[in-house]
Amino acid sequence: MSRRKRATLELGHDAFLDIVANLVGILIILVVVLGTQTQRITRALTSPDEVAQNPGELVQPDAVIPNTPTLATESQISELAQTAMQAAAAQRESNRLEKMIVRYDAELEVAKRERGALLDLLTLAEEAWAEKQKSLDEQKVRAAKLGSEMQEVSSQLAELAGTKERLENQESPVVAVEHLPTPMAKTVFGDEIHLRLKNNRLSVVPIEPLLEAIKEDFGRVIRGSRNGRSSSAVGPIRGYVAHYAMDKSTGRITQSGKTGMGTRVQLAGMVIEPLEEPHGQPIDQVLTTSRLLDVELAGRDPSKTTITVWVYPESFASFRSLKEHLYRRGFATAARPLPADRAITGGPSGSRSQAQ
Repeated sequence: MSRRKRATLELGHDAFLDIVANLVGILIILVVVLGTQTQRITRALTSPDEVAQNPGELVQPDAVIPNTPTLATESQISELAQTAMQAAAAQRESNRLEKMIVRYDAELEVAKRERGALLDLLTLAEEAWAEKQKSLDEQKVRAAKLGSEMQEVSSQLAELAGTKERLENQESPVVAVEHLPTPMAKTVFGDEIHLRLKNNRLSVVPIEPLLEAIKEDFGRVIRGSRNGRSSSAVGPIRGYVAHYAMDKSTGRITQSGKTGMGTRVQLAGMVIEPLEEPHGQPIDQVLTTSRLLDVELAGRDPSKTTITVWVYPESFASFRSLKEHLYRRGFATAARPLPADRAITGGPSGSRSQAQ
């Protein structure tokens, strides 16, 4: 904006200087013309020989040059004096105009510098005002935002106050705390059903059928001639396989008070694991719509049957729901916690479950 104003001022100053220069040029041309005419007339009056040498300047070609010198008449002298006075006046006017031009140029230069300084100050003032206006706009935006937040907080406070008043006038509900009786552990000697709870999936572990299959496999080992430890596997039964190891030895055996040579086969250990993971049904489905537990518990006496659950760490919460379900049906539950990477194992030195 300041540059555009300054360009407009400079354009007006140039036009004024052009006009003054034209006037000075006209005056100079006029002074030169008058001086030339004055010089010619002076030479004609004072030097007739020069007139004779340049007859074309003051005398027409057809004019006759007299043989005798001619003096200037009074009218010519008067005209010469008037022309000289005009030339002197023009010269003085020209000098005055030149002095005026110099003075005007100096004044214009000063005015130009002052105006430039004022325009610079105006530019700075406009920039400062724009910056201040921007700051004021930001303050307005922040104030509007704070006002909106304050209104929202006030609305929330009013809502909370209404909720508080409603809750104060409302009767306190009775909270029922469900709990199980204090567990009393006892060693399991009756019927036992084994379940596995892993990744919140429940499945039946057929330990008894797998042990029966291992016993049948013992007959094949006894008929063999090689002693020592051997390993094998049985299954799958209900999706589980049992990998086991047995020790076979030949020696004296005492049985019913009689001693003789015989072959002894003993289970050294076994590992039971499913064929694939994940295995079993989701615990939520088992406790609501599935018939898995109904089939397993059908016809069993709750006072003589214990449910042993092999449970993994991520399924402890599901185990509590299963235990509450079995408790309502009258069955005692024994928990067998297992590490996340451990399979179900068994052997001659194993322990019996403790039911609660």
